[in-house]
Amino acid sequence: MPTTIAIIGAGAMGSAVGHRLTQHGARVLTLADGRSAKTVARIRDAGMEPVVIDEIAAADLILSIVPPAEAIGVAELLSPKLRDAKTKSAFIDFNAINPATMQQITSTLAGTGWDVLDGAIIGSPPTAESTGPKFYVSGDQARHSSLLEKHGLNLRLMEAPVGAASALKMVYAGLNKGLVGLGATMLLAAAGSGSAESLRGEMNDSLPELLLRFQKSIPDMYPKAYRWVAEMHEIAEFLGPDDPGSALFKAMADVFARIAADQNADGQLAAILNGVLENPA
Repeated sequence: MPTTIAIIGAGAMGSAVGHRLTQHGARVLTLADGRSAKTVARIRDAGMEPVVIDEIAAADLILSIVPPAEAIGVAELLSPKLRDAKTKSAFIDFNAINPATMQQITSTLAGTGWDVLDGAIIGSPPTAESTGPKFYVSGDQARHSSLLEKHGLNLRLMEAPVGAASALKMVYAGLNKGLVGLGATMLLAAAGSGSAESLRGEMNDSLPELLLRFQKSIPDMYPKAYRWVAEMHEIAEFLGPDDPGSALFKAMADVFARIAADQNADGQLAAILNGVLENPA
């Protein structure tokens, strides 16, 4: 019998992960009720099987890969089903949440008999041209996550308790996505002040690597901005109210919310940013 892995969340990352797992011999289950036609097509193209929630609880491993604001809801949805499951295995939360939110998920699933593991995905979805992201897992003394490595994923097992993987994600995302938000903020300021051309020229002379990075990372951010809002709030909570950096990431949430609203409107901000970057994408 093939290994059965359930993935809650069939967005760009979840479906790509599902596709990679099916390519390496796993049977991959997911939930499709209430999902859009686009998502249902993505599930089909990935070779994933849409099933009812009771079948999810019979999987050898369950992965949660959803926007951070939905992470606790997934745990609440699954808790009674996992409690009633005849066989017990492991649930891995791979969402961009802070350790305190991870603890809430652990508490929600306490008493189900399932091991609750902490995960972090760092990198872009796997494609035919790339090996894909790294899957960090902490708190896995029983090595449940080895199934992921056996089925084509780049597993990085952390010899650390639950919470360590979430903390890693917060710190890395704060650096990586925080830089994108800072870049977008200052490039819009340059456009509004008439200094865009001179800024671009100066960056090309003194910060060419950063300019190249922004030319890729800022346009790539536009369709993802709505998901990054909750992630910035998770980072702010991770830092805590006594850390002045917390306010910085609350502000970054507002930056990404502004970009997300622009994507749902006329795309004017994206056009301005592309103009500053001389990137018409």
